[in-house]
Amino acid sequence: MPKILVVEDEKNILELVRFNLEREGFQVIATLDGACGLDLAREEKPDLIILDVMLPGMNGLEVCRELQQDTATRFIPVIILSARAEELDRVLGLEMGADDYIVKPFSPRELVARVKARLRRSGRTEDRGGEKLPEKILEIGRLVIDEEKYAVYLGGVKQDLTQKEFELLFFLARNRGKVFTREQMLEQVWGYDYPGDSRTVDVHVRHIRQKLESEPGVSELIETVRGVGYRFKEES
Repeated sequence: MPKILVVEDEKNILELVRFNLEREGFQVIATLDGACGLDLAREEKPDLIILDVMLPGMNGLEVCRELQQDTATRFIPVIILSARAEELDRVLGLEMGADDYIVKPFSPRELVARVKARLRRSGRTEDRGGEKLPEKILEIGRLVIDEEKYAVYLGGVKQDLTQKEFELLFFLARNRGKVFTREQMLEQVWGYDYPGDSRTVDVHVRHIRQKLESEPGVSELIETVRGVGYRFKEES
């Protein structure tokens, strides 16, 4: 079963999370310390990390940033679990590389559902029976999106996208010309309804555009449809 790393300094919350995850069959490793959590992530290579923000020593945002900068851990999905409920805190967590943000107090059933959804989206719970899936590559001018390798290239140069940024870009690109609301993208890319936090999509679109702006015109391929959402240009 998938291995989940829980980094949480409140023992009662840590044990609540552990109990509910283990009841669903997940393997759980845990720590109360941010720096130790970072070390465990590098050593254990968990399938997903649940990360508190207010941690002793190294806080959760610092841990998240270090995970994103390390090629060995950057594609591990991260769910932030925090008492900070302000929109700015949510946006900051997502900008640091988190895939999801859950506010305390939280529903254990919702947490487990989001863990399962995140693992489904990353393909870490799928049993493919050893069968290799066909390679899926989108070529749009000098932009190449390789689904099998989770890689994006501009003029042959690999770009530095997070897993969630890649998934959002690939989803829009393979549906060129179609307009999607933020809620539709949250459901299709994140894998569940996420009402009230549609800014998540805006944050990821902004990051994608910034990372593709080195090639003239490429960052404009994702168009903002005012009052609705986003679409990928049909003709490029």
